[in-house]
Amino acid sequence: MQVSELPRAVAAARATAASLGLAADEAIVLQDSNKLTLRLLPCDVLARVAPVADQVAQLEVDIAQRLAAVGSPVAALAPRVTPSVHERDGFVVTLWTYYEPAVPPGVPPAAYADALARLHAGMRQLDVLAPHFTVRVDQAQRLLADRDRTPALADADRRLLDGTLRSLRRAIGERGTADQLLHGEPHPGNLLATERGPLFIDLETCCRGPVEFDLAHAPDDIAEHYANADQDLLHDCRLLVLAMITTWRWDRHDQLPNGRWLAAEWLGRLRAASGEAR
Repeated sequence: MQVSELPRAVAAARATAASLGLAADEAIVLQDSNKLTLRLLPCDVLARVAPVADQVAQLEVDIAQRLAAVGSPVAALAPRVTPSVHERDGFVVTLWTYYEPAVPPGVPPAAYADALARLHAGMRQLDVLAPHFTVRVDQAQRLLADRDRTPALADADRRLLDGTLRSLRRAIGERGTADQLLHGEPHPGNLLATERGPLFIDLETCCRGPVEFDLAHAPDDIAEHYANADQDLLHDCRLLVLAMITTWRWDRHDQLPNGRWLAAEWLGRLRAASGEAR
């Protein structure tokens, strides 16, 4: 989120909570990315805030409610207020349960894989309209085609990324694997290690595709504990995801710390995978 918008976003979260009868005298920033995540005190509620134009909060709230109802390992909405999406001062605010971190922190690989498998099982029970994962491939290819947004990307690297995206999209599609609802980005940053066990957050990224696309976002050792994963398909999905996240890092608006360093590192991995000389 833009630094200039932070005070307004925090104020929107506190005002929303207050309007619902929740005391929010203090707001502690827990994460600042495409959304601002705050712990509001003394009500001890977690608020997620995003600009109105850059969010799909209603989809996230709907899916979270339905997954919680079937016992999936997802963070719950705040129980003291009616689940809803609130608009205030150009932002959308959603309110969630705050979970104390587990001690010791972290989620072991077997527990991570079990939580993801249970999430996928719950998602198979839902009839939800969600974009196909290939929509993200399209977005990455459009970014590569827009030199104004990716001015620092060398032509050879642009060709490598575009060719990787095209070939892997085709290869994954030709496998004919059954699609289902997915988290979309179940990486460690979207998995909370809580005293109640591992819980997934950030359901705004939900899409449809093979489970291997989700596994490709998790650490490599997670797949060893996930039953019946197609290892060849997983290999292709990992390279596809790597090409996509590398592309995002070359966007001149990207604000990820060390983003360009990561982009160069990941390009090296893609060159090695494609058989190109370094």
